[in-house]
Amino acid sequence: MTPKAMILAAGLGQRMRPLTDNLPKPMLAAGGKPLLQYHLEALANAGVNEVIINLAYLGEKIRAFVGSGESFGLSVKYSEEPEPLETAGALLNALHLLGDEPFLLINGDVWTDYPLGTLATRDLDADTLAHLVLVPNPEFHPAGDFSPNPSGRLEDNPQLEKYTFAGISLIHPRLIRDYPNKRVKFPLGEVLRAGIAQSQISAEIYRGKWSDVGTPERLALLDSELKNNN
Repeated sequence: MTPKAMILAAGLGQRMRPLTDNLPKPMLAAGGKPLLQYHLEALANAGVNEVIINLAYLGEKIRAFVGSGESFGLSVKYSEEPEPLETAGALLNALHLLGDEPFLLINGDVWTDYPLGTLATRDLDADTLAHLVLVPNPEFHPAGDFSPNPSGRLEDNPQLEKYTFAGISLIHPRLIRDYPNKRVKFPLGEVLRAGIAQSQISAEIYRGKWSDVGTPERLALLDSELKNNN
C-alpha cells in the first residue's frame, strides 16, 4: 500500500524575514516555483496519493495555492495548528489524519532531488520506528546530527561519523503515539534520540542534491542554481 505523506509547513520562518513577512516559508520560490510545489510534484511522481500539510503561520496562503491537491494529482488534507507546535507536536496533532501505517515526512523548507519513490516503497522492520535520509554535513552545519553504524542503525557513538538529517524520513505512527514524554509542543529530534537509544531508528546517506533553505542567502543560491540548470 502506498504510504501517506506529511509536509511540515507551519513554521514562522523568522530567519527568512523579510521574505516571510507576507509568505510562509514553503511558498518562497526557487527556480520559478514555490518550494512546496517541488515536494507535491515529487510525491505524486513517487506514487503517493494522500498528503497532509500542517498549517499555522499564513496557512491560508498555502491552502489557497494547493487547494484539494487535485491539480497536482493528489488528495491533500490540512492539519490546523493554533500556533506552530514544533515538529513532533505537529505529528501528534495530525495522527488522526495519518492513520496506523508508516508515512513519509518532509520538511517544507528543504529542496532535494532525492527519489521519494525509494522511501515510499520501503518496508520498516518490526523493530524499526523510523528511517531517516541523511546527507553529508553542509558548511553551515558541520557537526551533523546523527551517526549511522555500518548496518544502517543510528547509534549515539562518538566513534562514528555524524551526518545531517535531510528533513526526509519514513515514520511509523507508533514513534509518536507511544513516546512517553509527548506533549502539545515538542521537537522530533527529541523523539528520534529516544528511539536511537532503543536501536529503533535506521538511516541511509544520500549524496545527491539537497539544500536547507534556512536563510535568504541560501534561497538565492538555490534559485540561481536551479535557473542555471534549466
